[in-house]
Amino acid sequence: MKFIFGPVASRRFGTSLGIDLSPNSKQCNFDCLYCELAPAPTVSAYTKVYSPQEIVNELEISLKAHPNTEVITLTANGEPSLYPHLNELIKKIDLIKGTKQTLILTNSATLSSTNTYQSLLALNQVKLSLDAVSLDVFTKIDRPHKDIDLSKLISSLISFSKEYKGRLFIEVLFVKGINDTNEEVKQLNKVLEEVQCERIDLGTIDRPPAYSIEGISYQELFEISHKFNPGLPIHIASRKDVKSKPSNYTNEEIINTLDKRPLTMLDVEILFNMDSIKRLYRLIKDKNVLIKTISNIDFYIPSSNLYRKRIK
Repeated sequence: MKFIFGPVASRRFGTSLGIDLSPNSKQCNFDCLYCELAPAPTVSAYTKVYSPQEIVNELEISLKAHPNTEVITLTANGEPSLYPHLNELIKKIDLIKGTKQTLILTNSATLSSTNTYQSLLALNQVKLSLDAVSLDVFTKIDRPHKDIDLSKLISSLISFSKEYKGRLFIEVLFVKGINDTNEEVKQLNKVLEEVQCERIDLGTIDRPPAYSIEGISYQELFEISHKFNPGLPIHIASRKDVKSKPSNYTNEEIINTLDKRPLTMLDVEILFNMDSIKRLYRLIKDKNVLIKTISNIDFYIPSSNLYRKRIK
């Protein structure tokens, strides 16, 4: 499979089949400090584009193989909303998804585009990121493309939240010493008070980052959560909320899934049945999968794609 990976047991969205709209390279209008992909120049448009039908053909096969999938998630090695045929793709997915939900994970930056804005309105679920609202902090943590206007991003996000009829989630990811200050949290709170959403997820780094930065502790997240308006639907993102739904993975599916998202043993125990875990161990023994330890946590990653994940 070129585009489809998983299913993945998401901490927040359920059992998901991922669609990678940029499978061969990072194409993003941000170069976030915490990204699990290696640093790359930002772009304002995809240079490598696949047809919606190619993607949907693979999705049909995967949906038959994994009928218990709950969510079809649009993501990318980069920013999925930059995909130029997004509206057409969503319509094609709607024709085959049945009762499954559609979800996009986006950095919010293209919401100022009318086409993107309208396309996202057609999805069942949308997750928008907003890591900072002060220009200097936003520039430092998200390293955006020069064409991105933060004020337009924020105003579009607020407008979208009031018009959108599906399930809307906001994610704020905190990096130690950058966007975790009292002043930035105060400014974030002011903006989020204008946003209408189901949940605001406060998180921190739990995947190997592109740059040498640190996340904050659960206790620090807990303390920050109390600085927001108590009326906001704040949620501290945590693996504790994941329910185990083991599935059977072939060797190819294991490699493809690890390529898209490095997994810990906790993730593996949630996702893989015993036969799949045995296959993983054989892949490790044959050195097709490597174990890298970051902050005392072991991550599994395909040896052939180690360079893209920047695990140190």
